[in-house]
Amino acid sequence: MKQAVMTAPGRIELRDVPAPEVAPEQVLVRMKRIGVCGSDIHVFHGKHPLTPYPVVQGHEVSGVVERTGSAVRGLSPGDPVTLQPQVTCGVCYPCRHGAYHICDQLKVMGFQTTGAASELFAVDSSKVLRLPKSMSLEQGAMVEPLAVAVHAIERVGGAAGKKVLVLGAGPIGNLVAQAARGLGAAAVMITDTSEYRLELAARCGIPLRVNPLKVDLAEAVREKFGPDKADLIFECVGVQKTVEQAVAVARKGTDVVVVGVFGDKPVVDMGTVQDRELRLVGTLMYQQPDWVKAISLIDQG
Repeated sequence: MKQAVMTAPGRIELRDVPAPEVAPEQVLVRMKRIGVCGSDIHVFHGKHPLTPYPVVQGHEVSGVVERTGSAVRGLSPGDPVTLQPQVTCGVCYPCRHGAYHICDQLKVMGFQTTGAASELFAVDSSKVLRLPKSMSLEQGAMVEPLAVAVHAIERVGGAAGKKVLVLGAGPIGNLVAQAARGLGAAAVMITDTSEYRLELAARCGIPLRVNPLKVDLAEAVREKFGPDKADLIFECVGVQKTVEQAVAVARKGTDVVVVGVFGDKPVVDMGTVQDRELRLVGTLMYQQPDWVKAISLIDQG
């Protein structure tokens, strides 16, 4: 079978390799669609500190079940599926207490262990989620990044009935905004300094869009959300400026969810955090219920 191997930054080779053996508890999936996320691009440019070479990428994926191991139940050849890419130890404190997504030894397919960029991929059945027949394989490959957004929202108890401010209209910020709307937010505003990204957000159904280079963000929040401002703020950029914006525009008692991945160590105005009793909440990846909810959101349109 063919397999795409990144041998070094900027170099990908298409190799002929043996098809994988299938253990009793595994599923053999014929890969159909693979997305490319920002982290994949960092690996391509040699800027991902936790990924050694050579590496086989592919973690935003969909495919069709080719064959199942003898111990697998509930999946059949021909089923459209997507794959949850975390590999965990099962014995550390987070794993033992239901937080495997922050495993002390966490590995992710396509980064620290083999990804799915092959014609065929063998994977534990526990990581395989069947897709509705009504969902396209392209949509199936989007379940993984949407699950990131869903998990971020679930970290603060959901978005239903809440006013949500999303800082950053990149792929994940856009998905956070869409997921918040799908999960019943009362209002959603998204910000970005890129008019192109704001236009994409508009095409994705986000009605309130602000470029903070052109208007005062604090005034825009009060104008669109009223004097009570936002209930939830999602920082989805990972830079100093948006950290400052999140804290500055937050009303007292607001949840600020840190979704963006930081290359540097930001400075946070902890005096304001303390005085306004803000809650800074981290979020990393997802758990399987987030995937189930993401699949449902996509299937519902």
